[in-house]
Amino acid sequence: MTTNPTDSTLDDILAATATEQAPEGAAGSAEPVQSPEEKIAALEAEVAQLKNDYLRALADTQNAKRMAQKQIEDNSKYAMSNFAKELLPVADNLTRALMAAPEAARAASTDLNTLAVGVEMTEKELQNALGKYGVRRIDSLNQPFNPHHHQAMQEVDRTDIPSGTVVMVYQDGYLIQDRLLRPAMVVVSKGGPARTPEADTPSAAGVNQTV
Repeated sequence: MTTNPTDSTLDDILAATATEQAPEGAAGSAEPVQSPEEKIAALEAEVAQLKNDYLRALADTQNAKRMAQKQIEDNSKYAMSNFAKELLPVADNLTRALMAAPEAARAASTDLNTLAVGVEMTEKELQNALGKYGVRRIDSLNQPFNPHHHQAMQEVDRTDIPSGTVVMVYQDGYLIQDRLLRPAMVVVSKGGPARTPEADTPSAAGVNQTV
């Protein structure tokens, strides 16, 4: 059988071409090789991200712990709020009873004076009991009007005292710890001179510390 020289040459050319192209195809499908410096940089970036995630989780945990602790403290401090509110009308009635027995009437009647003394003792004991749980009566009379502690029921013209002074208390207000339990219902002056900063000193904060 006679071999065609042209066919042999064509086969050799195709084989050589396939041999030259094979490494290029293999190299194209392989992933690029990272240098040691690139690997170190990638690891450092991963460590930094993990550290950031850890610090964020730690901060969230600490915030949650602080909030839970504050909630526990608030529950302990203000646990008496509802019960104290129920007792305030009793304190109001005792105060009204004493106001209904002026000094002149007590001096004229031994029985009335004895009764008034008993009411005074009861009222004092009640205030002391409330004070043990952080409940304090707001000292409002002749104090500057404080919108955080007072509820103005009426304004009256008084030119002899600074405007915004509490001149009458309809109903005492109370605090429990640092929170308002009940605002005081008051009458406030108007038409007088402007209040000076000296008149609004911390001593006029409106809280009776000795109940």
